[in-house]
Amino acid sequence: MPIELSRTGGGIVICTVAGKLVRSDYERFSSRFDGMLQQHGKLRVLFEMKDFHGWEPSALWDEIKFDIKHSNDVERLAMVGGKQWERELAVFSEPFTAAPVRYFDLSGLAAAMKWLDEAKAAPATA
Repeated sequence: MPIELSRTGGGIVICTVAGKLVRSDYERFSSRFDGMLQQHGKLRVLFEMKDFHGWEPSALWDEIKFDIKHSNDVERLAMVGGKQWERELAVFSEPFTAAPVRYFDLSGLAAAMKWLDEAKAAPATA
Protein backbone atom coordinates (compact mmCIF):
# COMPACT_ATOMS: atom_id res chain seq x y z
CA MET A 1 0.00 0.00 0.00
CA PRO A 2 1.39 3.45 -0.88
CA ILE A 3 0.27 4.87 2.49
CA GLU A 4 0.96 2.95 5.67
CA LEU A 5 -0.36 4.29 8.94
CA SER A 6 0.76 3.07 12.34
CA ARG A 7 0.71 4.34 15.89
CA THR A 8 3.61 4.23 18.31
CA GLY A 9 1.50 4.98 21.35
CA GLY A 10 0.73 8.17 23.18
CA GLY A 11 -0.67 9.96 20.16
CA ILE A 12 2.28 9.67 17.76
CA VAL A 13 1.24 8.47 14.32
CA ILE A 14 3.68 7.32 11.64
CA CYS A 15 2.50 7.84 8.10
CA THR A 16 4.85 6.27 5.54
CA VAL A 17 4.26 7.06 1.88
CA ALA A 18 5.86 5.43 -1.16
CA GLY A 19 5.25 5.47 -4.88
CA LYS A 20 2.61 7.72 -6.41
CA LEU A 21 -0.54 8.31 -4.36
CA VAL A 22 -4.00 7.94 -5.92
CA ARG A 23 -7.47 8.91 -4.69
CA SER A 24 -8.31 5.44 -3.30
CA ASP A 25 -5.23 5.68 -1.04
CA TYR A 26 -6.82 8.68 0.68
CA GLU A 27 -10.15 6.97 1.15
CA ARG A 28 -8.46 4.23 3.20
CA PHE A 29 -6.03 6.55 4.95
CA SER A 30 -8.58 9.19 5.94
CA SER A 31 -10.90 6.82 7.81
CA ARG A 32 -8.00 5.24 9.72
CA PHE A 33 -6.60 8.66 10.64
CA ASP A 34 -10.03 9.84 11.81
CA GLY A 35 -10.29 6.76 14.04
CA MET A 36 -6.91 7.46 15.62
CA LEU A 37 -7.91 11.08 16.12
CA GLN A 38 -11.12 10.10 17.89
CA GLN A 39 -9.22 7.72 20.12
CA HIS A 40 -6.32 10.04 21.05
CA GLY A 41 -7.33 13.63 20.35
CA LYS A 42 -4.62 15.81 18.82
CA LEU A 43 -1.89 13.77 17.16
CA ARG A 44 1.79 14.19 16.49
CA VAL A 45 2.53 12.97 12.98
CA LEU A 46 5.69 11.59 11.43
CA PHE A 47 5.26 11.82 7.65
CA GLU A 48 7.99 9.60 6.20
CA MET A 49 8.59 9.74 2.44
CA LYS A 50 10.31 6.60 1.12
CA ASP A 51 10.74 6.41 -2.65
CA PHE A 52 7.85 8.85 -2.85
CA HIS A 53 6.82 10.10 -6.30
CA GLY A 54 4.03 12.50 -5.37
CA TRP A 55 0.35 12.46 -6.19
CA GLU A 56 -1.97 12.00 -9.10
CA PRO A 57 -3.95 15.27 -9.50
CA SER A 58 -7.12 13.96 -7.82
CA ALA A 59 -5.08 12.59 -4.91
CA LEU A 60 -3.26 15.91 -4.49
CA TRP A 61 -6.64 17.62 -4.21
CA ASP A 62 -7.66 15.02 -1.59
CA GLU A 63 -4.43 15.75 0.29
CA ILE A 64 -5.16 19.48 0.37
CA LYS A 65 -8.74 18.91 1.56
CA PHE A 66 -7.47 16.48 4.23
CA ASP A 67 -4.89 19.02 5.44
CA ILE A 68 -7.48 21.80 5.69
CA LYS A 69 -9.99 19.56 7.48
CA HIS A 70 -7.38 18.50 10.04
CA SER A 71 -5.50 21.79 10.33
CA ASN A 72 -6.14 21.95 14.10
CA ASP A 73 -5.95 18.21 14.81
CA VAL A 74 -2.18 17.84 14.53
CA GLU A 75 0.03 18.99 17.40
CA ARG A 76 3.35 18.60 15.55
CA LEU A 77 4.29 17.45 12.06
CA ALA A 78 7.72 15.98 11.34
CA MET A 79 8.37 15.38 7.66
CA VAL A 80 11.19 12.99 6.77
CA GLY A 81 12.55 12.65 3.25
CA GLY A 82 15.60 12.62 1.07
CA LYS A 83 14.84 14.87 -1.90
CA GLN A 84 14.95 18.64 -2.28
CA TRP A 85 11.31 18.82 -3.36
CA GLU A 86 10.32 16.89 -0.23
CA ARG A 87 12.14 19.50 1.88
CA GLU A 88 10.21 22.21 0.03
CA LEU A 89 6.98 20.30 0.62
CA ALA A 90 7.47 20.89 4.35
CA VAL A 91 7.51 24.65 3.75
CA PHE A 92 4.50 24.39 1.42
CA SER A 93 2.58 22.45 4.12
CA GLU A 94 2.92 25.12 6.82
CA PRO A 95 -0.08 27.27 5.79
CA PHE A 96 -2.36 24.21 5.87
CA THR A 97 -1.80 23.37 9.54
CA ALA A 98 -1.72 25.15 12.87
CA ALA A 99 1.02 22.72 13.97
CA PRO A 100 4.72 23.41 13.92
CA VAL A 101 6.25 21.65 10.88
CA ARG A 102 9.84 20.49 10.79
CA TYR A 103 11.76 18.69 8.04
CA PHE A 104 14.36 15.98 8.70
CA ASP A 105 16.55 14.10 6.23
CA LEU A 106 16.13 10.32 6.14
CA SER A 107 19.23 9.97 8.32
CA GLY A 108 17.44 12.10 10.93
CA LEU A 109 14.54 9.74 11.57
CA ALA A 110 15.54 9.26 15.23
CA ALA A 111 15.79 13.04 15.69
CA ALA A 112 12.33 13.45 14.16
CA MET A 113 10.87 10.92 16.60
CA LYS A 114 12.62 12.66 19.50
CA TRP A 115 11.20 16.03 18.41
CA LEU A 116 7.69 14.56 18.24
CA ASP A 117 8.13 12.86 21.60
CA GLU A 118 9.18 16.16 23.20
CA ALA A 119 5.67 17.45 22.51
CA LYS A 120 4.29 14.94 25.00
CA ALA A 121 6.38 16.40 27.80
CA ALA A 122 5.77 20.04 26.89
CA PRO A 123 3.36 21.81 29.26
CA ALA A 124 0.10 23.03 27.77
CA THR A 125 -0.14 26.77 27.20
CA ALA A 126 -3.26 28.78 27.84
